[in-house]
Formats: sequence, C-alpha cells, structure tokens
Amino acid sequence: MYRTITCGELRIAHVGQEPVLAGWVQTVRNLGAMTFIDIRDRYGITQLVADENTPVQIREQFDKLGREYVIQVRGVVRERSSKNGKNPDGGS
Repeated sequence: MYRTITCGELRIAHVGQEPVLAGWVQTVRNLGAMTFIDIRDRYGITQLVADENTPVQIREQFDKLGREYVIQVRGVVRERSSKNGKNPDGGS
C-alpha cells in the first residue's frame, strides 16, 4: 500500500492509529538519544521521531536518510508534547 493518509491530514484524532505515510525527507536532526525527521508531501509536513524505545534497526535506517530521500513509513501516531495552537495539526 502506497499510503493510507497524507502528511497534511494527520490530526489529534489520529493518536494511537498506525497510518502509512510516504513523502520526501525535508530535514533530519539527530540529537543522540532522539532523531527527528520531517517528511513532506504536497499536502503538508509530518515529524517522525525515533527515541531509545525505537528498535535498533529502525534507528539505523533513520541514520542513513538524507534530504530529498523518498520514504514510506508506518508508525503509531503520538501526541506532540509542545503544540503550536495556530496549526490544526499542532506542529510548527
């Protein structure tokens, strides 16, 4: 399956669901214990997070990604702890 939802469609109502997303890597920020990846499609941007609870093989794949790579991901939607009230998805 290509994707079940677009990056611009994710909302707080999707918390706990496991969608499939596809898009281009916008940014990769490796902070050691956590890695953040912003992926984008024509509809919006979604932030992916790998932390110490993420399986090692997934974190290793995150480390190989660069700007403009095209990826497909499946994962559980989590609520962002620091939300931007001006955006409907809570992102920056």
